[in-house]
Amino acid sequence: MSKSLNIALLGNPNTGKTSIFNALTGLTQKVGNYPGITVEKKEGTCRLNRNTKGNIIDLPGTYSLNASSIDESVVIELLLNKNSEDFPDVCVVVTDVENLKRNLLLFTQVKDLGIPTILVINMADQMKRKGISLDIPLLEEALDTKIALVSTRQDKGLEVLKDAILNFRQLSTAQSISLNSIDKEYFKNLKKTFPNQSIYKLWMIITQDINFVKIDRKRISDATDFKTLAPSYLRRLQQKETVKRFQFINKVLKQGLNINPEAASDFRSRFDRVLIHKFWGYVIFFVILMTIFQSIFDWSSIPMDFIDSTFASLSEILKSKLPQGIFTNLLIEGIIPGLGGIVIFIPQIAFLFFFISILEETGYMSRVVFLMDRGLRRFGLSGKSVIPLISGTACAIPAVMATRNIENWKERLITILVTPFTTCSARLPVYAILIALVIPEGSFLGFNYKGLMLMALYLVGFVMALLAALILSKTLSIKSKSYFVVEMPNYKIPLFKNVGITVWEKTRTFITEAGKIILAISILLWIMASYGPGKDFYEADQIIFQDYPELNQAEMDIKVSSYKLEHSYIGILGKTIEPLILPLGYDWKIGIALISSFAAREVFVGTLATIYSVEGSKEDTIKNKMSSEVRADGKPLFNMASGISLMLFYAFAMQCMSTLAIVKKETNSWKWPTIQFFGMTLLAYIVAFSTYQILA
Repeated sequence: MSKSLNIALLGNPNTGKTSIFNALTGLTQKVGNYPGITVEKKEGTCRLNRNTKGNIIDLPGTYSLNASSIDESVVIELLLNKNSEDFPDVCVVVTDVENLKRNLLLFTQVKDLGIPTILVINMADQMKRKGISLDIPLLEEALDTKIALVSTRQDKGLEVLKDAILNFRQLSTAQSISLNSIDKEYFKNLKKTFPNQSIYKLWMIITQDINFVKIDRKRISDATDFKTLAPSYLRRLQQKETVKRFQFINKVLKQGLNINPEAASDFRSRFDRVLIHKFWGYVIFFVILMTIFQSIFDWSSIPMDFIDSTFASLSEILKSKLPQGIFTNLLIEGIIPGLGGIVIFIPQIAFLFFFISILEETGYMSRVVFLMDRGLRRFGLSGKSVIPLISGTACAIPAVMATRNIENWKERLITILVTPFTTCSARLPVYAILIALVIPEGSFLGFNYKGLMLMALYLVGFVMALLAALILSKTLSIKSKSYFVVEMPNYKIPLFKNVGITVWEKTRTFITEAGKIILAISILLWIMASYGPGKDFYEADQIIFQDYPELNQAEMDIKVSSYKLEHSYIGILGKTIEPLILPLGYDWKIGIALISSFAAREVFVGTLATIYSVEGSKEDTIKNKMSSEVRADGKPLFNMASGISLMLFYAFAMQCMSTLAIVKKETNSWKWPTIQFFGMTLLAYIVAFSTYQILA
């Protein structure tokens, strides 16, 4: 009979924990509801042997069990809750061979909770170059555990790790240090009061109140007396505990670790002098972003054209093969155009995730955080705000959740409120189709106009985020102090297996989540566009024939389709809001797309694809349909003025109900998402109105 083990993967940030997770789980990962930086546990499965499967839980990176942010508290809550279905049978603590001293603090804390704990020393391939040698048998004896020396780059040590996991019951759960040596009387009384409880677990539960967050402690509610001691006294005890742990770690490493400083390379410092230079650092970052946006357009054009023509051909084939009827119409006019409107942008989204993953894998993203801190401080943010702002280019939802590692509440709240200004990948389909329609071919200094326009939209969103942050920092009456600490990881050549898994998982998740919404909305839109009230809809043939008797059959069909669409339920809704959006350069069809895209921004393209498919030729591409759309005066609907107006509206508007929901969850109030929604929508309307009136 097959059995399964719960395995918790822990470690400091930048220890290569994600690489270990990817090496063990491959494509079996479940990343929760949304892609992005890990702020909640990520799960995957691993076959340990023929009869045993491992359920691996990748927990957020944490420096110790003294949690100072929400994402770190996730680790504490799991390790202290034996009743959780995810409570680990064994913990695997991942360390970096170059930072063992700091990394081992977390290891000793986890081990002292009484959970079988394995130590992984990662990046073993760096040892020779860095002049590092380890006495593994001595370290195993001193730390009283099993050690796996791993290099995911060279695919070494994973079998040793799996074998250690399978034999976890043989691991010692003896404590690394004695708490009695910190304050003998305090911990003696604690043990006397709770003789059947783990003293270290009790200590962790007691100190969480002074660290960050209250944890459910129904089983040991009598601990009140021990929690009501002065927080300053408890913190002093924590500090003494940390000192004791490092004394123990220093003693162990003095015997088991040897570093030859002459063998260490100065490669990192030489690169840092350039990449985080107060002038050249910004120039290099700007050039990297420009290159990314140019590549997104240039590299993805061939697969996008192929997908576009494939969906048009599919509609034509199905139209000729399937019998006429409601189902065929729904398939050809609703489902296929709606899905085609999002599938076409898979190449661009995949390239975006690819480049972001490369920046993270090389260690450059941490340099960006450090580089931007000085500038962001002026706007009421910190360097840690860069992570949500940059990860917001993938999706605002995990970006908002990633603010949990910002300890300062005011900085965290401001980051949450301004992050949706960052151009997310859901906006990319809107920008891509509009840029292709209204921005001419050509180049400036070797950069094509379309790539420059996309870069400008990203910069506009980022600049607006900074301006909004500055206003909020001046107006929010929240007093707080903050300190900025960031770790500079070593530079690494990207491990392309990690990059590939990241691109696959995030693109797949994005497409499946967006696809559900788009499919549902496409069907709803088709129903609303295919039916309508009164004679104007059901007697459209007779009305058009009376008004235009000279038209041939093909022209008559197009005219009837347009007339029926205009008098359908969706047409009536669009006509109702048209006076409000007409000054922005939009017609009623674009108005429908604006409303429907509140479910998800990328629905905009699918909505127009459905509307135009119902109205005209089913087998034409969405780009051709939009480019041929004209106003009442015969001028193109999508021109420079209306196109830029529409792009700026999407750059500033809060067109995402899921983001509002997550903001409510993270702020625990409807006040902030309400302010966010109306503030961003009003700003978007004013900017779009001004843009169209100036350019028209």
